[in-house]
Amino acid sequence: MRLHRQIQQLNDEIKDIESDLKQQLKEDDAGNRWQSIPGIGPIIASAVLADVGDASNSRSGRDFAASLGLVPRQYSTDGKTVLLGISKRSDKHIRQLLVQGARAIMRHIDKREDALGAWVRELLTRRHSNVVACALANKLARIVWAVLAKGGQYDPHPNA
Repeated sequence: MRLHRQIQQLNDEIKDIESDLKQQLKEDDAGNRWQSIPGIGPIIASAVLADVGDASNSRSGRDFAASLGLVPRQYSTDGKTVLLGISKRSDKHIRQLLVQGARAIMRHIDKREDALGAWVRELLTRRHSNVVACALANKLARIVWAVLAKGGQYDPHPNA
């Protein structure tokens, strides 16, 4: 019973912290816009916002994803370029959060009718789900950079 009370107390503290994060993100323009991106919730948005701040450090979405360690390493010789696994540079925690956000999207991918859903479903036919999760985390990082650098919110149907 004592352990159960401790667990309940910890759950209550987690709920309080999450509500504080949500309130802080509502007051912050960038954090509020980031939550329009699928797979990005209050925890991921606050972690990236605290670690990255603004997009002025990166020239492009690929540079931003590379700074998080989400792009494939390249090995080039004799004019051939071979893409290896992700580089795993920078903050491991943010990279893990983005991959978990990608897995949350993948869990309900059959219900998504936007371009992102079609891209993930097509990729899942050719690659292992772990590879797809990393590729989707890379795409999410690029979307986060675009929303941060260019303003506005994420639009799931840009051509509609």
